[in-house]
Amino acid sequence: MYLARKFLASLFPSPKKKLVFLVSGRGSNLGAVLENLKKGKIRGIPVQILTDNPEAPALEIAKKFEVPTKILDYKKYTDKNRYHEDLLKTLENLSPDLIVAAGYMRILRPEIIRTFKNRIINIHPSLLPAFPGLNAQKQAFEHGVKVSGCTAHFVDEGVDSGPIILQGIVKIDGNLTERELTLAILKEEHKILPLAVKYFCEGKLSIKDRKVTIL
Repeated sequence: MYLARKFLASLFPSPKKKLVFLVSGRGSNLGAVLENLKKGKIRGIPVQILTDNPEAPALEIAKKFEVPTKILDYKKYTDKNRYHEDLLKTLENLSPDLIVAAGYMRILRPEIIRTFKNRIINIHPSLLPAFPGLNAQKQAFEHGVKVSGCTAHFVDEGVDSGPIILQGIVKIDGNLTERELTLAILKEEHKILPLAVKYFCEGKLSIKDRKVTIL
C-alpha cells in the first residue's frame, strides 16, 4: 500500500505551497531555505519576504534570490497595534500556505497565530523547552549545559512554546566559547529549518496533542 501511494504521488505531485517569510536580521536561515527551494528540494514558492526592519541584511538575500519584499517599518509606527493590524492584513492578502519566521524578532499577536494556526514555523537556537526567549545560546552557555542545539517548531500563543517539529543537537566541550557555540547551533539551524519546511510542503507533518509526527 505504501509503495502504491508513493508511486501515485510521483505521478500526481501535490501543488507547490505558497511560502511567506518573516525576517528582522541577517537572514542566514532565510538563505538556507531559499537555497533549498532554488534547488527544488522543497515543493514551495516564495511569494514574499516581510520585514519590520528596513536595514535588515536579509533584504539583500531576498534580492539575490529575486523574491519580492515588503517593509513594515516597526519604528515608524507610533501606534504599535497598527503595525500588527497591517501585518495581519498583509498576510491575509498574500494567503500563504505556510509562514516561516526566519529570525523574526517580534512576538506575533494571537489574532495572527489563530488565523494561521499550525501554519507558522519558527526556528529557535536552543533545545526547547529549555531556554526560550532571547539570548538562548548565552543562557545555555552560562548554565554550563553539556548539550545544546536548535528547534524548529510551530508557533502558538506562548513564547517558543509551540509543538516541536525537529531538533538539531550540538555537544558542548569545556573548550567551546560562546561564539563558537552560537555558530555551531546556527549550522544546525540551516539544516533543520529547510527540512521542517520541506516536510510541511509535502504534507508529512501531523499534530495531535502537541506532538508532531513526521509521516
